[in-house]
Amino acid sequence: MYDVQKVREQFPILHQEVNGHPLVYLDNSATSQKPVHVIEALESYYKGYNSNVHRGVHTLGSRATDGYEGARDTVQSFINAKHREEIIFTRGTTTALNMIASSFGRANLSEGDEIVLTPMEHHSNIIPWQQTAKATGAVLKYIPLQPDGTISLSDVEATITERTRIVSMMHVSNVLGTINPVKEVGEIAHANGAIMVVDGAQSAPHKKVDVQELNCDFFAFSAHKMCGPTGIGALYGKKELLEEMEPFEFGGEMIDEVGLYESTWKELPYKFEGGTPIIAGAIGLAAAIDYLEELGLHNVEAHEKMLVRYAMERLREHEDVDVYGPPADERAGILTFNIKGVHPHDVATVLDSQGVAVRAGHHCARPLMNWLECTATARASFYLYNTESDVDAFVDALVTAKEYFGDVYAE
Repeated sequence: MYDVQKVREQFPILHQEVNGHPLVYLDNSATSQKPVHVIEALESYYKGYNSNVHRGVHTLGSRATDGYEGARDTVQSFINAKHREEIIFTRGTTTALNMIASSFGRANLSEGDEIVLTPMEHHSNIIPWQQTAKATGAVLKYIPLQPDGTISLSDVEATITERTRIVSMMHVSNVLGTINPVKEVGEIAHANGAIMVVDGAQSAPHKKVDVQELNCDFFAFSAHKMCGPTGIGALYGKKELLEEMEPFEFGGEMIDEVGLYESTWKELPYKFEGGTPIIAGAIGLAAAIDYLEELGLHNVEAHEKMLVRYAMERLREHEDVDVYGPPADERAGILTFNIKGVHPHDVATVLDSQGVAVRAGHHCARPLMNWLECTATARASFYLYNTESDVDAFVDALVTAKEYFGDVYAE
């Protein structure tokens, strides 16, 4: 484990008051805060060697290219991809999933083929497949959820058939904290001739990911949820699949030859990175990965599990607080809840008045909200810089919210 107080010193934004209270930031599933190491890496690029990459032969261009391509090597090592050209820089998880659905899905699906998802998916892993199904005549199928918001492998086996071509699933639920058995699901998918797509937005920041060990065909994640900048993420794809796919965007840099009527594409990974790439973002992502690996992802995961376990123990004292999802030992550091009879937006507003930042709404997971039979929930999500004191402040603020709305409704 690491010294969490020393870690907190590296995050300037945490050292402030909000509404007269010390900030308690528990909205990490939406976006994480950034350490000095990442901020300085971005500042160093813009101050010292800001330039476009690949095309220039001058010194700044060479330094920028080294930084950008070095970031690709860092991502490759981080998720243990076999080849560096299997790493495609994107705007984030959403863009990556759209790329798979459009470039792979539309080329490989036909009428009656099956796309298998779960009801817990983020909209970014539902809507692209809905559009692809409409365009190809494929059908969507959903693996049913167990009462605690998990999936069973027997249901997976019953849902995936020989007509299944694509299985796409989040590694960790952004609402329930459910950790899905994506390796085992992938084995079932492969046995039926399907590919396995993993949405890693909520796993890559919190646990060690090895794409070769998972044997997934695609894996997508975003930098901003793992101490990195916004607007940058990465798509991993097996080389043989990426080579078969057509580009998602067209323009400069991704081309080999351009004629008046026909063009050809560059080799991997560049055929998928048209236009000026997200240079500073990639450099910032690499800095974030360096920071996480210095702390150790196993330590980060253990720290978050300790916090969510403690938070759930504290909330057992409050019978009027409903917590959704699996038991503490079977979930990631995400705690989604409602106070009976109080709208989650009202809860979040009172918590904010106490300096506690949580998310409230449908969390881009409306099908899951329908399954939970509620319109919205509040969510506290923990990260490597949160403490037990943060949990205590969160629970104290919930008590304040309950007392306030109890008084309001009594009137």
